[in-house]
Amino acid sequence: MLDNEAPKSNVPEFSVGELAFSLKKTLEENYGRVRVRGELSRVSVAGSGHMYSGLKDDQAVIDLICWKGTMSKLSVKPEEGLEVICTGRISTYPARSNYQLIIESMELAGEGALLKMLEERKKKLAAEGLFDESRKQPLPFLPHTIGVITSPTGAVIRDILHRLQDRFPRHVLVWPALVQGKGAAEQITAAIDGFQNIHNHGQPKPDLLIIARGGGSLEDLMPFNEENVVRAIANSTIPIISAVGHETDTTLADFAADIRAPTPTGAAEMAVPVRMNLMAQVLDDEQRLVSAIGRMLNEYRHKLEAHAAKLGDPAALLENRTQRLDHVNERLSGVFREYLGRKNQSMIEAGAKLRHPKDRLMDAEKTLARWSEQLFATVPKMTKDLSAKLEHAGKMLEAYSFENVLKRGFAVIQDTSGTLITEAAQTTTNQSVRIRFKENNTVGAVIGDGSTASKSIKPPTKKKTPKPKDDDRQETLF
Repeated sequence: MLDNEAPKSNVPEFSVGELAFSLKKTLEENYGRVRVRGELSRVSVAGSGHMYSGLKDDQAVIDLICWKGTMSKLSVKPEEGLEVICTGRISTYPARSNYQLIIESMELAGEGALLKMLEERKKKLAAEGLFDESRKQPLPFLPHTIGVITSPTGAVIRDILHRLQDRFPRHVLVWPALVQGKGAAEQITAAIDGFQNIHNHGQPKPDLLIIARGGGSLEDLMPFNEENVVRAIANSTIPIISAVGHETDTTLADFAADIRAPTPTGAAEMAVPVRMNLMAQVLDDEQRLVSAIGRMLNEYRHKLEAHAAKLGDPAALLENRTQRLDHVNERLSGVFREYLGRKNQSMIEAGAKLRHPKDRLMDAEKTLARWSEQLFATVPKMTKDLSAKLEHAGKMLEAYSFENVLKRGFAVIQDTSGTLITEAAQTTTNQSVRIRFKENNTVGAVIGDGSTASKSIKPPTKKKTPKPKDDDRQETLF
């Protein structure tokens, strides 16, 4: 043995992985099933659905894992600070060299922890307004259809049906559901939601719901404390009576329901009135109504008799009116006869004034002949004066005619629009004008620089005109 060699050991050598998995196997074999009590802390649910948490007491902390498949089967919903008893197996996570408890089941650690959890849940739901009185719906006076959510095999449904039959038989729809244990809360929630839309499946929608079960321990009544049940009750459009447990039992469902009944039998009594009492009430109201009408009729009869006594005998009143009518009739007949007489006399007088049409025609012919003679005598006198005036006016018109002026060698000058040009100020250089001579001929001309006369331009014509004489040729000076 050399001095620099290390002493050999009999302790077996492990790799890190081998040691970690060896410890994992040892823990799982020796602690295959354990029950541990403690307080939940750091509760978190991963996106995969697995829950990771811690279970602690005043001395230590152990990690918890609850796989997704086990989470849906737990009877207790894991919450921060809840004291529970977890059942499962101890294992390790080799990658981090820590041990953990794989949960298989979970239960509350005593009634005190359960009550604490319920109180905190009650405060939470109350803060959301699920227990407000403003959400409560009034119960119908006489529902046509009643829906009942309960176990179909228990005594509760028989008590409800028997009580309804005694008081006022109604159509009842029973939705079977578990009322305790795993899955009870989900079935109750499904029943409440199902009744909201049952009319879409050919069944009548209930006017009232009763959620009922018999008495039991706090753990037995836990389904009626679950959030999903409470929210379903609060969101129901159908009024709900909660009849869970005995009179001393209270669940969160009682606070969310529209009214709480002390027992299932009490719920049936709240749901419908007593038929015999209603019939007795109707008969009593009928008798009171008949009596009231009789008294009213007697009162009106007395009033009518009193008024009739003040009016007097109708026959005497009618006789007076008849006699008065006869007098008026006689007066009216006399007035009418007098009116007809006046009209007849007027017609006779008017007829006397009428003449025969032949006589009127003869007079008209004479008048016409006389007017004709006068007219024929007057016409020559009138026409003679008018002829003289017309002849004189013609001579004056001819004397003042501008054509006579043209015959004396003058001409008429107009611009292109037909306006007369009477002075040089109305003209401009290169202005086009029209000139009319005595022969009624019109020619076009262009004004020069203002000091010379422009040569007249004859308009084009198809007919050959005779050559004008020297004395007919004219030039326009400006």
